[in-house]
Order: sequence, then structure tokens, then C-alpha cells
Amino acid sequence: MSTQARRPAVPPRPVRRPQEATGAVADDSAPPPRPTTPPRPATPPRPAAPPAARPVGPSPAEDGAAPPKDPARRIFPAFPAPRTTPPAPAPPEPGAARGRRGTGAVDLAPRPGAGAPFAAAPRGPGQDQATTRLRPVPRSPRRTAAAAVCLVLGLGLVAGGATGTWLTGDSPGAAADSFTAGAALWHEAPVDRLFPPTVRGRKAGPGGADRAWTRIAVAPDSGCAKAFDPLLASVLEPAGCARLLRATYTDATRSEVVTVGLLFTRADRQAMTDLRTRFRTEKLGQRRDLMPRPYPAEDTPAEGFGDAQRASWSLSVLDDLPAVVYAVSGFADGREITEPQSAASATADGATSAPAQAGLGHTALAHTERAAARLRALSQPATEEP
Repeated sequence: MSTQARRPAVPPRPVRRPQEATGAVADDSAPPPRPTTPPRPATPPRPAAPPAARPVGPSPAEDGAAPPKDPARRIFPAFPAPRTTPPAPAPPEPGAARGRRGTGAVDLAPRPGAGAPFAAAPRGPGQDQATTRLRPVPRSPRRTAAAAVCLVLGLGLVAGGATGTWLTGDSPGAAADSFTAGAALWHEAPVDRLFPPTVRGRKAGPGGADRAWTRIAVAPDSGCAKAFDPLLASVLEPAGCARLLRATYTDATRSEVVTVGLLFTRADRQAMTDLRTRFRTEKLGQRRDLMPRPYPAEDTPAEGFGDAQRASWSLSVLDDLPAVVYAVSGFADGREITEPQSAASATADGATSAPAQAGLGHTALAHTERAAARLRALSQPATEEP
């Protein structure tokens, strides 16, 4: 035995095993993993694969690994094995998503109650439909029949209008023929057509009364000399005077007389239109110094019908015919009229003059309108009766 005291043997330090995942600190023998900071990607990264389960076993010190240089560093406890399928991320709340927006960013998060930006895909026949699908309306036999009737009636109206236009000659060529034919009426139309023996005026009198006049004299056709007052003759001179026809009528009571005149001019359509426009715009037909003269026939009730007996008158310039139509009325007893009145004024409501109360304005206006209508009817090539 050696004389040197033997040192007692030092028992080996027990190695602590890493505890289970209970929140306690493991052994200090294993070095902790060095934390690393991954760079921030430009685009959102894909979800990483779940980490492999870390086996629970003896620490590296039990396997004979070298002890760490810094025993004071600790490691994190082991985590349990993660699930194989990662849970789906919860949708962000609309308020939070809008709160994280930067300045100038566009909020793409759907708002509460907002619909989908695009129409949903069509669903199957057995699935519920969110909207009502348009379905074809079944045709009704009554609707089809009504549409067919309307079509036939419309075509009939169009065809009838075209046929009427063709028959009556209502076209530029027919209008030209009518204007030309009107210039020859003074020597081609019978006198009874131009001046009928009896003229009836339905509602042509005051208050809408019916009137009737009888022809008592027809003047021979002549020129326009002494047929008009000098001022009226100068106004009508640009149209020219081809021929003048006149006739005088009296009413059933023989208390009034009226002379009707037809002046056929030498003017063309444009000249007649200009003359008509001048009479209308300047109101020449209402001037007392532009009255036409009557035709006093001897041995008739109009024998004393002179310039001083003129009570009312009416004059119309036609633009579709080369003609001027007029009528001048007065009393058959030969009384003088100091204040003659045009037919337009004598037929107005509230007129109290002698010509207005006697209805002489209505007489002059009725004969002018009917004489113009007869000329237009006679100028139509297809017209046989006025």
C-alpha cells in the first residue's frame, strides 16, 4: 500500500435529461439554435411546410457530444408535433383591413352588403337561382291576329293615300298643270260654272244662318280699265291683267246686292306668291282706298249700285292659280255708305257698324270663298264637276 494518501473518487456529475414539454427549462449542455432573421419577401410568401417532429431523447451530452462553450445559454423546450393540415387563415375583418391601408392604397376588401363584382356562374337546374331568369313570353293567337290586322290596315292606308295622290294629281307636275289650266278658265269654262245661277251658303250668314243668292247680271269679259280704284289698280299692276269676269247677285229678300269678280293675271306662280304675301303682311285687303268697284246692271236691283253704295268687300290673291277673286256688297235701295268696312272687320265679334249688322260682310266673304273654291275645282284636269 502506498504511503501517499489516496484521494477519494469524485462521483460523476449526473446529467439532467430534458424534461417533457411542460414549460420547464431543459439541460444547459446543448447549445441553443442561433436565431436568424429572414429577409422580408416582396410578395406574400407561401405557407411553409410544417416542421418535422423533433424526437424526444437523450441530450447531446449523453451521446458524447462536446459540451457547449457558453454553458449559460439556454434552449427552448421541445414543441409537440404539429398537425399535418394547417388551419385555414381567418378572414380579416373589414374594419381592420381598411385600418391597415396605406395612404393612396386601394381598398379591395368587400364592404358589408356589397354584391359580387361579377355575375355568379350559372347554376344547375336543381339549384336555387339568386335572380329571376328571363323566359320567353308565349305568343297569343289574339295578339298575333291583332298585329296582322294593324299591319293590313296600315298598308291599306298607305296604298290609299298613294292612290288618291295619283288620281287627284297631287304632285309637282300636276300642280304645274293645274296652274296652267287655271289661266285658260276665263275662255274655256262655261259661265254657269264660273258664276252659278244660284249660290247657296250654308251657315254663311250672321249667327250661322243659311243664305242663298240669285244671279241677276253677268258683265261681258273685258280688261281691267275702270274696274278698280286707281290705287288698287297700281297694286295689282305687277301681276298683269289677262281678263276680268264679273257677275252680280241679290239675296232672297232683294235687299242687298253683291258683285263677284274674277281677275285672271299674266303672272307666274312666284309672282302670285309674292303678291299674296304682300297683301297679307301689309293688310292691303282692309284698306278703304283699295276697294274694288261693283257692276251696276241696268233694269236690275243693282242698277243703283255704285261706288258710294259700297258697304263691305273681300279680296283674295290665289298663289296656286293666276287669279284674284273679290266681292263687294251693298244695299239694294241705293243708300250711300259713309263708313264702309272690310269683311274681316264686319264679321268680327262685337262689330256694330251698319254693314256688320246687315250681314253685308258675311255676304262678301261667302262669295269670295266660294268663287275661289270653284276656280280650284275647275282647274283640276280630272275634275268633271265643280
